[in-house]
Amino acid sequence: MKQVYLDNQSNTRIDDNVLEVMLPYLKQNYGNPQSIYSLGQVSKDAIEKARSSVAKLINCKFEEIIFTSCGSESNNLAIKGFAYANAKKGKHIIVSAIEHFSVLNTVKALEKDGFEITYIPVDNKGFVVLDELKKAIRQDTILVSIQYANTEVGTIQNIDEISKTVKEKNIVFHTDAVVAAGVIPIDVVKSGIDMLTVSSSVIYGPKGAAALYVKKGVYIKPQIDGGVQEFNKRAGTENVPAIVGFGAACDIAIEQMQKNYEHTIKLRNRLIEGLKKNIKYVYLNGPTENRLPTNVNFSIEFVEGEALFLLLDAKGIMASSGSACANKSLKISHVLTALNVDVAVGQGSIVFTLSKYNTEQDIDYVIAEFPAIVERLRMMSPLYDHFKTTGERMKAGPGTDYDHHHH
Repeated sequence: MKQVYLDNQSNTRIDDNVLEVMLPYLKQNYGNPQSIYSLGQVSKDAIEKARSSVAKLINCKFEEIIFTSCGSESNNLAIKGFAYANAKKGKHIIVSAIEHFSVLNTVKALEKDGFEITYIPVDNKGFVVLDELKKAIRQDTILVSIQYANTEVGTIQNIDEISKTVKEKNIVFHTDAVVAAGVIPIDVVKSGIDMLTVSSSVIYGPKGAAALYVKKGVYIKPQIDGGVQEFNKRAGTENVPAIVGFGAACDIAIEQMQKNYEHTIKLRNRLIEGLKKNIKYVYLNGPTENRLPTNVNFSIEFVEGEALFLLLDAKGIMASSGSACANKSLKISHVLTALNVDVAVGQGSIVFTLSKYNTEQDIDYVIAEFPAIVERLRMMSPLYDHFKTTGERMKAGPGTDYDHHHH
């Protein structure tokens, strides 16, 4: 059976060249980077080379990169690390309503510790409302954390504007750039970013490696205590093979960025058009402009989410219901709620995320198979039945792209 993998926001296939670069560090170069004999030095040098590659991807100095195990750890280190190091200055933190759970649950944990959190709303395309951000800033605000781009609906925030607003008040700015780094150009200097999260597993690198950029002069408290690794900011034996792979993935991302962008955006638009044309009552969530080239998110009316994924999976098509961390809980995602998508429509939401390995054949296969699956599920839907007999529907919210398919 044909296999079409379209869940690249949660994990990508490793690039063959990345794997090749890693293998020696799993086999012969197994020395601990902290050891002084030459085998240890080989590992140490490999880590520093990788550090330079990650730094180059976002245009920072190599000593501003701290290696971690994953994006969630980087977000925790950035937010908790900064909050605890700077609590004397103030205890107010601002985040957006559509952050990844590793940001939302981190600030929730800080709330229990006496920090105060403000959640900035977004408009119905997922863009942070700048005026609300300006209003939210207070004397005791120490940190603002707003994602670079959204995993679920693909919205690329106006980071330069957001950063300018934050920097005018001399507040530190962190951005979770996990789904943006390596996909679109990022320059922390130009954009005035103080801390940034980037992960290996979604840019064709291995799982188990990620990084946090911390601008020189920004102080954070380590969240793992122990040895001197990572400039005393993160103790523990370094995951050398994964870090080496991460570095190689960054080098490849820099080299292929333009090509991959053009490739995926073409596939993305083909998929959006194909589904709109062949399925009634579907609504694109998120923006058409300033959208990740890899992201497609549709609400499918009169369809319940979980059955959709099982039937697609039976056809070899792998997609997601938005947040990779919320798949088990079948309520409408916090992102779609923030975009004001109607609950009745939002439950049938599906996210396809593309990679450089996807082909036009993949997309055409989905366009061919998906409409029949939707039709089959609608035949079982009492809501659809009601709509067909009465013409009445549960009203969709303003967050959905409701302007086509009114036949």
